Amino acid sequence: MKLKRNGTFILLIAFLILGCKNAEKKTVKESDNSDSYVLVSNWPNLPDNFTLGSPTGLGLDSKGNIIAFHRSGRAWETMPISHLPLIKENTISVIDSKTGKILNSWGGNLFIMPHGLEVDNEDNIWVTDCGLHQVFKFDLSGNLLMTLGEAKVSGNDAEHFNLPTDVAVTADGSFYVSDGYGNSRVMKFSKDGTYLFEWGKFGNKQGEFNIPHAIDLDDLGNVYVADRENNRIQKFDGKGNFITLWQNETTDQLYSVTIDNHKNHLFGIDYWIDNDTIIKGSDIFRFDLDLNQQLQFGRTGYYNGPVARYHDIQIDNEGNIYVGDILGNRIQKFELK
Repeated sequence: MKLKRNGTFILLIAFLILGCKNAEKKTVKESDNSDSYVLVSNWPNLPDNFTLGSPTGLGLDSKGNIIAFHRSGRAWETMPISHLPLIKENTISVIDSKTGKILNSWGGNLFIMPHGLEVDNEDNIWVTDCGLHQVFKFDLSGNLLMTLGEAKVSGNDAEHFNLPTDVAVTADGSFYVSDGYGNSRVMKFSKDGTYLFEWGKFGNKQGEFNIPHAIDLDDLGNVYVADRENNRIQKFDGKGNFITLWQNETTDQLYSVTIDNHKNHLFGIDYWIDNDTIIKGSDIFRFDLDLNQQLQFGRTGYYNGPVARYHDIQIDNEGNIYVGDILGNRIQKFELK
């Protein structure tokens, strides 16, 4: 009996120790997921004579500067936008992420309707223009390196786009294009711009899209697509095979996604306008790479800024968030605390 009591006592102690360790692990996990993001006031620091317009695309260069693709004085039109003239003002601006000062601007007389922007690991800048139905690759100084698509001509074959929305570039230089408003597909091209394959069609089933609005990649080559009007994020492998999805149940539109490969996080942004009349604004979401939601803030709380309509999102190496607000025509920065 004595041995039995001692054995029971030892088991009890072991159980308590294991329980404490598990509780400690749970506390650490909750702490990891309780990061707070604080809106930085008076950022960016734009000159009085500068018109930002709608900042539809955001990227980061190797120095940590924000690259913004914006529409200057151009507004989204319901008419065939390919009939509009080129925007005379500069549409691409390099902004110091810490001071908010503009370091460089270019892109005048090049674009009709700026949309998506991507900066690759060689600091090349990729943009999509919905009005021109084209995709462009520039170096950081604005020298044109590649053009895909036929200017002002839409289509659904391997050589044409229909209002393309975004670009995502792999480590080897090949790239994906989300195409877009007129087509419901994702296309992949080789480094030199040769068409490789595509997937997707209009619909709401797995692998189908209703405006694939933004796209990004993780370090394993998986593809994440902001399926805007289906209000969800879809995850695929590099060949376009469906892996999983996250369905937003609280709003109408899921606008953009970006990957923080330093911490293996996925970020997304949505937008809600009630009955097409009452603007509720946007939320920012953070997920793990399996699309398990970790954080949500914005119109639903933990945010004291103006009502916003976020169109694109970017994360710097320190975990700070940048979002382009096309309602207030501004870029917001949230510092990770």
